Amino acid sequence: MKVSIFDVAKKSGLSVVTVSRVLNGAESVREKNRQKVLDAIKELDYRPNAAARSLARGKTGIVGLIVTTLQDSFFDAVVKELNEVLALHGYFLAVSVSTGIDSDEHHYLIQEDRVDGLILLSPMEEDNYIVELKRRNIPYVLIDNQKPENDAFSVTIDNYKGGYDAAKHLIDLGHTRIAHLSGQEMFRSTKERRSGFLQALEEKGLAPFEMVTGEFEIAFGYETCRRWIREGTLPSAVFAGDDNIALGVVNALMEEGIRVPDQVAVVGYDDQQISSQLHPHLTTVRQPADRIGLAAADMLLKRMDGTMKRGSSVKINPELIIRESTAATTNQ
Repeated sequence: MKVSIFDVAKKSGLSVVTVSRVLNGAESVREKNRQKVLDAIKELDYRPNAAARSLARGKTGIVGLIVTTLQDSFFDAVVKELNEVLALHGYFLAVSVSTGIDSDEHHYLIQEDRVDGLILLSPMEEDNYIVELKRRNIPYVLIDNQKPENDAFSVTIDNYKGGYDAAKHLIDLGHTRIAHLSGQEMFRSTKERRSGFLQALEEKGLAPFEMVTGEFEIAFGYETCRRWIREGTLPSAVFAGDDNIALGVVNALMEEGIRVPDQVAVVGYDDQQISSQLHPHLTTVRQPADRIGLAAADMLLKRMDGTMKRGSSVKINPELIIRESTAATTNQ
């Protein structure tokens, strides 16, 4: 039997009016009651009638999401959270993997006005998107955007803190010969993680063993580490710009019989699924995908219902997750 809004009201112990207000994102509902309704919705697996609500609102009931890739477990987790939160509010999430604003996906989602709002996840060419979205009066939210001047409606991660915490962890373990392998220079996260890393070293009067810029790919970490091995000069620790780079470094070291973390410690970034499945398990900096997705969905819902008119940004702290790939140095 299909669950109705009346079942949700009964389960939560609140009125149908209150349930309806929660579903429509009304600001007047007390947080305690809002949580009761959301808990009841989840427990009953209630799905609002999106079609009926869309007609009532005069909208499509669709939120678009444009992302550059889905071959990334962090992105996957953000998309999953967005989908769940928006579904609770009766919206269908239309995901598009797009390489740029001139793609067919952009034309379908934006130019034909098929969405009530749009989320851009780690976008490239964000200026062009913003111009077009403003021109068409489509509410939008950026996640992990590249330009600080576009932070007006954005959810970002404090990548500076992440880089700082990663380096400080290695320094506190006694490492002084620390290398940093970063991703593409076009990404804001690359520059911010590097800045945090350098600040932590500077505070201790240390210089990096080496800093190398490449791509967020396993091959980059592997080839760089193979070069170190050929040259006979290894750092005692490596801070990798993401978990893929870290995996490449670990693979190269273990192929050569170099022990991690006994001889070289390794820290990654993102806390992708692979990081807790490696041996040794990878110390990394976690980007909390659930909090990022929830914050972005909440911001977009408020923009779509008109309760957020002025620009606002949310910056979320990452978290250092200490596992088995870091230990006190015995090799300086």
